[in-house]
Amino acid sequence: MKRQLVLFLFLFVGLRVMAQPIGYYDAANGLTGDRLKVALHEIIKNHTTISYSQLWNAFWSTDNKGDGVVWDMYSDIPGGTSPYVYYLGMDQCGSGGCNNVEGTCYNREHSWPQSWFSEQSTPRTDLHHIFPTDCQVNHDRGNNPYGEVSSGTTFKNGSKLGPCKTPGYSGTVFEPIDEYKGDFARAYFYMSVRYYSEDGSWKSSPMTDKSEIKPWAMAMLLRWNKLDPVSQKEIDRNNAIYNDYQYNRNPFVDYPEYADMIWDPNWSVVVLCDETPLAVYPNPVQQGGTLRFSTALDFDQLVVGDLSGRILARMELKPQSNTCDLPRDLKPGCYLLQLFRDGRSAGRAKILVN
Repeated sequence: MKRQLVLFLFLFVGLRVMAQPIGYYDAANGLTGDRLKVALHEIIKNHTTISYSQLWNAFWSTDNKGDGVVWDMYSDIPGGTSPYVYYLGMDQCGSGGCNNVEGTCYNREHSWPQSWFSEQSTPRTDLHHIFPTDCQVNHDRGNNPYGEVSSGTTFKNGSKLGPCKTPGYSGTVFEPIDEYKGDFARAYFYMSVRYYSEDGSWKSSPMTDKSEIKPWAMAMLLRWNKLDPVSQKEIDRNNAIYNDYQYNRNPFVDYPEYADMIWDPNWSVVVLCDETPLAVYPNPVQQGGTLRFSTALDFDQLVVGDLSGRILARMELKPQSNTCDLPRDLKPGCYLLQLFRDGRSAGRAKILVN
């Protein structure tokens, strides 16, 4: 089952990115680390800025669960019954309208708090990090960072507020439920890249240093990015923001692996093969070069694909070999490797070809 899931995810990449404009990320191909960060910033900057009041109408496209029901990640229980339901345009309120009672009305939550970016006008209305949420939970979260809670207040859908148990920070944090942790992680990755070099007036927080995410928080968000994979909700939201409002995209919804490629120095080294770590080197590898593995391989086929999931090459592997020659016509860029044994997926890796 696990092997089938890996193969499904590999193929699903191609399905979930179909709404992207052709060539949107071409300038980022083949890049990692800060170079990738800068390239993505150049791609998504200068988006169309909407007004603060327009956020209410935008939610009809970005956070409509169906029939005008607000998709509130602070109250929703995926697969279960939410403790209360809000309707777009009917149950909205300002910050003072909840009267200390959860389930009264919804308002506009800046997942990256406004005080952290000094209420700068452009991020203040950037839909990629603004969500409709219960007024009281929003109020109680305040400008506390996200984190993992050891004990404290539990809200009606299971979100929590209390002392942080995540290594590196011990203050008060807000913890969303597992099903939405990836959504908030990818919103933070977006903010860090979108406002890179545009954060001169921003302030620091327990979680951030201007637009940079502090190491303890980054380690946690990278985990959340894997714990909660991109959902159809996020894909639809990203498309709506791009097509109807801002005309820029969240790259980390389109390609969640970009987060590791920028912030995890070991992003391309480990591939899981029946739970056994296997190093792939050299990485980056020269065009037409030979890949080597730390141990002899028990695989019989290697599939090379691009980041959209399109299969570019299939190669038979020699039994118990620890090397593999890449196709000579493979152009410089980033690629996904899928390893198979007896027709079943047995591991994945990412490589960079120079």
